[in-house]
Amino acid sequence: MKKILIVLALVLPMMAAAQINHKESCTSIMVGKRASTDGSVITSHTCDGRYRTWMSVEPAQKAQKGRKLTINKGTLHTSFRDDTTGVRAVGAIGMNEATYAYLNTAYPCLNEKQLAIGESTFSGPDTLVNENGMFLIEELERVALMRCTTARDAIRLIGTLIAKYGYGDGGECITIADKNEVWQMEILGEGPEKIGGIWAAQRVPDDHVAVSCNIPRIGRLQRSNPDYFMCSNNIEEVAKKYGLWDGEGEFIFWKAFNAPWADGKNFRERDYFIFNALAPSQGFSMEMDELPFSVKPDNPVDVTDVMRLLRSTYEGTDMDMTKNLKVVVNRKREDGSTYKDTVVSPIANPWLGGTMQQTLNMLAPGTIDFKRTVSVAWCSYSFVAQLRDWLPDAVGGICWMAVDNPGQSPRIPIFCGTTELPENFSRCGQKKYDESAVLWQYRRANKLATVAWQRTKKQHMNAVLHHEGTAFSGLKTLEDNIKGMKDPSKASKQLNAYTRQIHENTTAAWRDLEAQYWHMFGMGF
Repeated sequence: MKKILIVLALVLPMMAAAQINHKESCTSIMVGKRASTDGSVITSHTCDGRYRTWMSVEPAQKAQKGRKLTINKGTLHTSFRDDTTGVRAVGAIGMNEATYAYLNTAYPCLNEKQLAIGESTFSGPDTLVNENGMFLIEELERVALMRCTTARDAIRLIGTLIAKYGYGDGGECITIADKNEVWQMEILGEGPEKIGGIWAAQRVPDDHVAVSCNIPRIGRLQRSNPDYFMCSNNIEEVAKKYGLWDGEGEFIFWKAFNAPWADGKNFRERDYFIFNALAPSQGFSMEMDELPFSVKPDNPVDVTDVMRLLRSTYEGTDMDMTKNLKVVVNRKREDGSTYKDTVVSPIANPWLGGTMQQTLNMLAPGTIDFKRTVSVAWCSYSFVAQLRDWLPDAVGGICWMAVDNPGQSPRIPIFCGTTELPENFSRCGQKKYDESAVLWQYRRANKLATVAWQRTKKQHMNAVLHHEGTAFSGLKTLEDNIKGMKDPSKASKQLNAYTRQIHENTTAAWRDLEAQYWHMFGMGF
């Protein structure tokens, strides 16, 4: 029996991503500039699912009369930049003007002008999907980053593109931030009979925080308040046409277009946990019917607070999935006598796969009550975008990037002025094991740590926090250097080198952790 349990402990954590329902994928936390500790505007994204993990910096392009930009579908699962497997061109749009450099991730996320975009899928009613629409959400993000410098301009452009070329995706939320403000934009199709789409965008007040976790969050349409609200003109018409609103009661966006799994609310565990962590004085509970769109935090929010929240597994709360995974151990008193104590099992971890959950619940019904945590084992990559208006764009905007599980991986700073990434970022590790791909440089140690998480957690998290601190400690000198530079190419060289150094430091540390874990498990645990 002991041998069977050890095999289960070793193998089943690796199966987590294959066993969980991925419909509720991706989390985004937003922070207004007066809600942050230093005046930063923040957005974020956990790309939860088996999406590509290669990324690149796409250079700016000069204006060229008559130039067209090809719009594609199928880009989320490619293996490298020029991989066309499963990719098909569905149209083209005019792009005469110059474009901006941007960070090309599965869902493009940051450009050189401190414009950043997070994402969270809510699907919405299937009846609204029109697959003949040209744009999927990732291509709308890409075009906005190529052409826009502010969140408002990005929203207007996306709305124009949807109306002209059509939206072909399910319900999506994108969280669009610039160095002054952050907006939440929710988009759906217009139904199979019409090329177009519907959308609403709401600004997060500067002294508030907001969150998007796979459920639409925008409520009442505020067309008379354009400084905080924008939307298409066809929303109520479409909702009424498809039986999503009776045309008589008050129209509430999230109620009309709610996610299939939302249970009639505009929030679930993640939304509640994040709001409760940032504004505990407001007394939120899971029994509420609705959470506000945004809240004023009890204390200013630091970028490291957002990183911490993206690592959340509800440890120590009633939603902690490890709370019933206990073992009895022998303890020794000072006088030499022994006693039995009940502790959390060394192999208990908050990322148990579906098979392990089912096995444990069959042995003892009710052992695991699944909760969708913020940090998940099936995450491809995650980022926290920090945008700062008091610094030059090149160094003012930082995308704090991590691959694999955000609860276990360190964050690498990629700047608005970064022009090239380390070679390891050019290959995706999702389709095969590739030790040179950036994903596997961290995933190996992360998965091994999960085998006996209660024993490895302290060491592993100390490594995360140490390297996070190291990355922050060098920023002031780097910022001062960049502020004094007039040559963008020299600034980029310094920024590239900083990113490369943090990457090299962390990959070396994660190789060392991997070796220590193999030694630990080789000796028995």
